[in-house]
Amino acid sequence: MGIIALVISWFTIVELNCENLFDCRHDSLKQDTEFTPEGNRKWTVSKYWKKVNNIAQTLMSCGEDGQLPDLIALCEVENDSVVRDLSRRSPLRAGAYEYVMTDSRDPRGIDVALLYSRPTFRPIASISIRPEGNFEEHPPRDLLYTKGIKIGGDTLHVFVVHAPSRIGGKKSSEHRRMATIQALTNTVDSIFHESANANIIIAGDFNATADELPLITIGRHRMVNASLKANGKNGAKGSYKYEGKWESIDHILISPSLRNGRTECRLHDAEWLLEPDKKFGGCKPQRTFNGWKYNPKGCSDHLPVVLTIKEEKDKRADGDIFSSLYKNNIPFFLQEWKNNINFATNFSNII
Repeated sequence: MGIIALVISWFTIVELNCENLFDCRHDSLKQDTEFTPEGNRKWTVSKYWKKVNNIAQTLMSCGEDGQLPDLIALCEVENDSVVRDLSRRSPLRAGAYEYVMTDSRDPRGIDVALLYSRPTFRPIASISIRPEGNFEEHPPRDLLYTKGIKIGGDTLHVFVVHAPSRIGGKKSSEHRRMATIQALTNTVDSIFHESANANIIIAGDFNATADELPLITIGRHRMVNASLKANGKNGAKGSYKYEGKWESIDHILISPSLRNGRTECRLHDAEWLLEPDKKFGGCKPQRTFNGWKYNPKGCSDHLPVVLTIKEEKDKRADGDIFSSLYKNNIPFFLQEWKNNINFATNFSNII
C-alpha cells in the first residue's frame, strides 16, 4: 500500500564577491604584483590563508538550518589554486564541494567560479562565454554558464556574472557592462527558445543597481530579480557601501518557473561581517584592507546574497517512505553524484 508524504525541501544559492582573493605568487602573465610578499599589500602566506578561512566561515554561515549552501557563486577569485584551497583545504571542505570557473582576459587575472555541492547538484556541462567587442582597456570578464541536475531531478541553468567596474565613471563605463549583459541575455534567450519553462539562475556582481540599464535589460528577457527587496538583519541596506551610501550591486535573478516555489532572498550581514563606519556613521562590511591598513578579521567589501528556494511536494513512497524522504532531504555525506562534466566549446552542444 502506498503512503503519501508531504516533503519539504530547500535549495540554497549564495553569491559573494570575495574582494581580491589572490594567492601570494606572481603570475608573469598577470598584473598581480600588488598581492605578493614584495608588493604594496605585503601579501604573505599567513594573510592569504586568513582570508581564505574568513571567506569559508562566511559561506558556511549562509546555509539554512545548519546545512551548507548547495551552490556558491564567487566573483574576484584569481585562479584555480585559490578556489581549490577554498573548497578543499579550508573548513568549507566539509561541504564536499567541486567547482567550475572561467579563465578570463582580465589583466589582473580576476575570474568567477561556481562551487556546487556534489550530493545536491550534478553538472552536465560548463562553458565560459566571452562578451564581444574590442576593448583596449578593462575588457569585460567571461561569464560562466553551467547546466546541471539538482536534487529532485530538475534541470538547472546557472550563470555567474562579474560585470565591469565603474572605473572612469558610471556612464562612460556602462558600454562595457552592457557588452556583458548582451552576451548574457543572448544565451538566456537561447535557453528559453529550447525550453519556455527553463529553470535559470543568474548570480553575480553587476556593478549596477536594480534601476540601472544592465538590470533593467535583463528583466526584459523574462528574468525576475529575486534579490530586489533583500535586506539584512543587522543594519545592512545593500550588498556594498561606497562613501557612506549602501547600494545593492550584487544580484540573484531567477526565471518565472522558479517562482512557483517559495523563494526567500536576504543579505547575510552577520554581526562579525560588519564594522563601525567611523567616517559616515552606521556600519559597513568588514573588509581585508581599509585603504592600505590590513584587517585580519576582514572578509570582503561586499556582503553575501542568499537565495533559498523551498518546495512542498506530495511524494508517494510505495512501501518505503524513508526512500522518498531520503531523496528530497539528503545529507551531504550519504550520497555523491558522479562528477562527469563536459567542458563544451560550443554552447549549442549544451542546450
